[in-house]
Amino acid sequence: MKIKALTRNISAQQAPGADVQRAPRNLAPEIHPFERAREYQRALNAVKLERMFAKPFLSQLGNGHVQGVYSLTKNKSSLSSVASGSGDGIIKVWDLTSREETWHTSAHSNIVKGLTFTNDNKLLSCGTDGIKLWDPYHSESGSTPLSTWQEGGPYTAVSSHRSSNVFAASSGAGCISIWDLEHSSAPQKIQWPNHTDTLTDVCFNQVETSIIGGVASDRSIILFDLRTNLPVIKTVLKFASNRIVFNPMEAMNMAVASEDHNIYMFDARNFDKAQNIQKGHVAAVMDVEFSPTGEELVSGSYDRTIRIWSRNQGQSRDIYHTKRMQRVFRTCWTMDSKYLLSGSDDGNVRLWRGNASERSGVKSTKQRQALEYNKALAERYQHMPEIKRIARHRHLPKVIKKAGEIKREELGSIKRREENERKHSTRKFEKRKSEREKAILAKEQ
Repeated sequence: MKIKALTRNISAQQAPGADVQRAPRNLAPEIHPFERAREYQRALNAVKLERMFAKPFLSQLGNGHVQGVYSLTKNKSSLSSVASGSGDGIIKVWDLTSREETWHTSAHSNIVKGLTFTNDNKLLSCGTDGIKLWDPYHSESGSTPLSTWQEGGPYTAVSSHRSSNVFAASSGAGCISIWDLEHSSAPQKIQWPNHTDTLTDVCFNQVETSIIGGVASDRSIILFDLRTNLPVIKTVLKFASNRIVFNPMEAMNMAVASEDHNIYMFDARNFDKAQNIQKGHVAAVMDVEFSPTGEELVSGSYDRTIRIWSRNQGQSRDIYHTKRMQRVFRTCWTMDSKYLLSGSDDGNVRLWRGNASERSGVKSTKQRQALEYNKALAERYQHMPEIKRIARHRHLPKVIKKAGEIKREELGSIKRREENERKHSTRKFEKRKSEREKAILAKEQ
């Protein structure tokens, strides 16, 4: 048998001007014993670069408000439109593309307690002087309201139905009033029997739209059903709650922002214990909201920080703060889940990145593949101590860091005391309650 072999001149395989023969490269992993070590080093570099390029703050919107921002809402049919209300009764509508104010009006005589966009792009606001309906897209700044409702106040929060022109408002009388914008009939009122405490917040379920949730000043969480015009269930926590929101993808799940610095996740089908507890804030949590995907939450706190959480995790994945930002009363996601908005006591509405190191510009194929490769490496080696430490570390203000240390000492002291009491009493024969069960004091149906 005759065999013909291809032969090439050695000089054709060399780099220009070099006399070193180029060796063939074999990419088989079994031939490279240090493949795992090289991959780990790449993962370490990827995590370091991610923290190096983490710049979450983008800008503030326009010139902000004269007083603190105590209400904030987004238009769910628009990616670039949000509205904010301040302590002096001024409402402003912002365009996120230009980051400038597009409409404003003097709506109320004092604090704007609640804001929400209706199904037909109108804006509802509430305060102690009633509820007012505005048309910010087809009227000039400073115009008069389209409608006003004053009976049954003072109102503390307002929430609109997902698909129809129905809205709910909570009041200091302990009841929820339901109005239909298409009919001028008297409002439908729902109240827990003999409940007179102020309902501080109300929220429509975005999936099961006949369910409404509310939190009251007596530390209770109440669910109402519009189909039967009756309250369904009431549970009492150890501390009062400031905000309630439903998961936009799962009808049964909800989150509650509590005065005890925690966020409690509940399943409406089982109120015996919390589904999850997010811990990390060192002051009262004033606001919480699910992302449109339902996978993450953002919270604003009295400790002047914003935290981003995965709904299944107990610790925040990121913390945002600035030197000038004061107590955060409102936070929300944009409809594409890529940006955050916050309203704080200093009167500014700030725009943040949802992922601190992500850039929104157009990427080449090579750059996009490199980012995806780095992300996969970081996830593969996330359990390694050095990578875990770099990924979790955040520079915090000295005040917040010190408050966190004091809080850990106090909680540890309380747990030791409870354990000592348990050892020397008949409670040692009782089954221990989990942290998720301890938050619930009572439940009524």
